[in-house]
Amino acid sequence: MDQAIQIVYSLPVVGIVAQLIGYFLGVLPNIAPIILRSATPIALAGLCGVLCERSGVVNIGIEGTMLVAAFVGWAAGVFLAPVLGAAVPTAVFGITPVLVVALVLAVFAGLIVAALHAWLSISVRADQIIAGTIINIAAFGVTGYLYSLISASSPAGAGAFTRFIPPQVLVELPLIGWVLRMFLDQGPIGMSLIVLVVLFQVLLFRSRWGLRTRAVGEHPRAAETVGIDVIRLRYRNVIFAGGLAALGGAFLSMEVFGQFTTGMTAGRGFIGLAAMIIGRWTPVGAFGAALLFASAAAIGQSIGIAPPPGDLGVLLGHVPGQFFDALPYLATIVVLAGLVGRSIPPAADGQPYQREATT
Repeated sequence: MDQAIQIVYSLPVVGIVAQLIGYFLGVLPNIAPIILRSATPIALAGLCGVLCERSGVVNIGIEGTMLVAAFVGWAAGVFLAPVLGAAVPTAVFGITPVLVVALVLAVFAGLIVAALHAWLSISVRADQIIAGTIINIAAFGVTGYLYSLISASSPAGAGAFTRFIPPQVLVELPLIGWVLRMFLDQGPIGMSLIVLVVLFQVLLFRSRWGLRTRAVGEHPRAAETVGIDVIRLRYRNVIFAGGLAALGGAFLSMEVFGQFTTGMTAGRGFIGLAAMIIGRWTPVGAFGAALLFASAAAIGQSIGIAPPPGDLGVLLGHVPGQFFDALPYLATIVVLAGLVGRSIPPAADGQPYQREATT
């Protein structure tokens, strides 16, 4: 077996690819928690996109929603920490009253931004692409300006949620130990992701609400004729989806970095939309695509820390670090280019709905 592997590794081009795949499989158990942490904001953005577009509303403003939530979560901690006072963090997740209130406010901010997008898209019937773009531009400008004002006084924030340390007996289980570590070695938002994905998948395809949501996104006029309030359901779903995107933003400022920086979402909202398309507008599919993009980022970090041995390590050592930073975005472009025309969105996606006048 080892001889056959060496023969494959010695082949030109194919050998390099095979060595890279072998290296990835070898380091996967160690970088699995990092992959899930990188995938969490992308997956939450993808879930937001799935819910919006399954309801017939295109939401390009996910990036802006995440950015606003990230800023509000950090800023709320800055202003609430002196008011509520310092508290001893809990042993699990390092939870404090300030962090809980800041997280609630961050999600609420995401709901408000989503409500604005819903009003522009559903009631005003504005172009949904332009409405989302305006939200993104406004979010980047306003949060950047407010951050410069608040950070000028060098305030102390509320800190960040800590990761759960799984018991060693679980981590050391053969075959599944590294999988358990992947999902358990996370903070509260990251750990809740898998619950949200499974719950959303079941509700979307196995519940009355999910059937109505899919009907509204496919044929709203037919849905209206059977008694479904299309406008109300679209409003409700788009606003709730904003809460999912807000969790993705709060995850960055309150669980990963513990602080806010201008433009810290770094395109994750747009990658989440790509994950939604690759996942064919399903929660599980979007989650799987998010893991794919996150793996591209994690492998770059792993190569920088512990490059593979042999010729592959020498070759990768000459690759600029910026290339590995761009890997998730390159993977997004390549995968999307291969799926153009193959992934079919809901029939009424992006089409404003207007009730027929009663006579």
